[in-house]
Amino acid sequence: MAAGEIKVGEKIKEMRESQGLSLTDVADKTGFSAAYISQLENHLISPPLGAIIKIARALNIEMGILFGQNNRAPFTIVRKDERVPTSRVASKEGVRYGYSYESLAPDKINRKMEPFLVTLEPVGQKGAAYNHDGEEFLFVLEGRIEVQLGDYTDTLEPGDSIYYDSTTPHRVVCLGDAPAKILAVIYA
Repeated sequence: MAAGEIKVGEKIKEMRESQGLSLTDVADKTGFSAAYISQLENHLISPPLGAIIKIARALNIEMGILFGQNNRAPFTIVRKDERVPTSRVASKEGVRYGYSYESLAPDKINRKMEPFLVTLEPVGQKGAAYNHDGEEFLFVLEGRIEVQLGDYTDTLEPGDSIYYDSTTPHRVVCLGDAPAKILAVIYA
């Protein structure tokens, strides 16, 4: 991983262990398998944002803590050159999994929304659809994406947006050969 990147899996393990929880305890609270949680913690697979939300709730912590955020300020300004990437990797060798994200509100205390700048990379496999409590708003800045909500699938291009209930199983992937960038705001 590049210097400065947040290692979400390590934070999940650190928070789980600090609470005296086993992999099975977290698995029971999230609906994921203990093996899945272990793979996340060891960077063998990487969690989509929906899975991170479920894990944060299971650990009874704000999602931002898993991104190394201190959540102490009444407001936060993030300059374009100050964003810290949180990269998803498929393995410890650093193979890209399909997207990376940067938090756009790292230090705001008691926030109800989680805004991210997400870069989706072209990948061969689409991955599983996820659901979690809350709502999501996506705005396409660059490239093309495919959004699947339950049985509904659509293509979004720059300037397009979508707002949906996150309890619906959903999946967002890059279309074409070029990366896509989206603004994602998650209300959890």
